[in-house]
Amino acid sequence: MATTRTAKTHWEGNLLEGKGNVALESSKIGTYDVSWPARAEEPGGKTSPEELIAAAHSACYSMAFSHGLAGKGHTVEKVDTQADVTFQPGEGITAIKLTVRATVPGLSEEEFQAAAQDAKANCPVSQALAAVENITLDARLV
Repeated sequence: MATTRTAKTHWEGNLLEGKGNVALESSKIGTYDVSWPARAEEPGGKTSPEELIAAAHSACYSMAFSHGLAGKGHTVEKVDTQADVTFQPGEGITAIKLTVRATVPGLSEEEFQAAAQDAKANCPVSQALAAVENITLDARLV
């Protein structure tokens, strides 16, 4: 069954001086302030589209990685994924770095790296972000 999730943004003013907020409507877990300075300079207690993309990518990757390994009979103790999304004003999102540390008893390094690459290629958020040419992966079995 397909699902749809909804977020809503309210914005006031122009790009550089304006401000707004994004509400996570489906889950109702929060409303977060956004602004251009939070996107192109320092966050200053506000979020940005790139931070929200990083959150989505790290969560999706962790789920895909865990699911792929479980499908091959492995028990994942833990997966910690960090996504660093680089935004260059005037160019857009120029890079995403995924850093993964996972504990999977009995898994060889070769199997681990293959599963890590598979999750990178096949998690739905990675696929949605395919236009970003520079997506890298640093995966380590711990």
